[in-house]
Amino acid sequence: MSHVDFSGLKAMYVNCTLKKSPATSHTQGLMDLSMRIMRKEGVEVDQLRLIDHEVASGVYPDMREHGWERDEWPTLFKRLFAADILIVGTPIWLGEKSSVAQKLIERLYAMSGEQNEKGQYLFYGKAAGCIITGNEDGVKHCAMGILYALQHVGYSIPPQADCGWIGEIGPGPSYLDEEANGKENDFTNRNTTFMTYNLMHLANILKKLGGYPAYGNVRQAWDQGHRWNFENPEYR
Repeated sequence: MSHVDFSGLKAMYVNCTLKKSPATSHTQGLMDLSMRIMRKEGVEVDQLRLIDHEVASGVYPDMREHGWERDEWPTLFKRLFAADILIVGTPIWLGEKSSVAQKLIERLYAMSGEQNEKGQYLFYGKAAGCIITGNEDGVKHCAMGILYALQHVGYSIPPQADCGWIGEIGPGPSYLDEEANGKENDFTNRNTTFMTYNLMHLANILKKLGGYPAYGNVRQAWDQGHRWNFENPEYR
């Protein structure tokens, strides 16, 4: 196989565990697998555990302007936006992504009205995926919600953009627990590897192309009356 050069890419992994550092995060364990692949491929990797930071709830870029005394989101967002690839990691609780993951999505949504230098929405040209862990059902359900939200705000989603691990449903060992044998699970290892490479491939393509062409997707042009090839049907 011919080797692909991914060395110009940057990736950000956001762990949405409910556990503050330095508590062991099983989600972090699976994220580490993906990060090792990216680092071996020359990708610059950054990561953060969102719960370690004072991130306000809300859907505005800076919630200090809306009654909150502290909000680290504006600073964290600069790190996140510098990445070509975003990977959201979350545990499953009651069949859903964590409340921290939901807060991350809401704060990303707060930035979705901003525009890039082409006049497109801000996240155009960036790729995203997700990593899910737990010992109850819900990997695909959580992935559906996360990936929908990420593409809605402008991220591009490659094929096989999610991976996960669940043990026996109910109380029991989690991914990093020795008795779970999670690290040896071939299905999880394969999907995590495929997801990681597909994210790198898509991000690499988009970066080399300079993102998406600014044709048919610029808000200012639409507001000024430009409609490209859109035409309202005539109803009789």
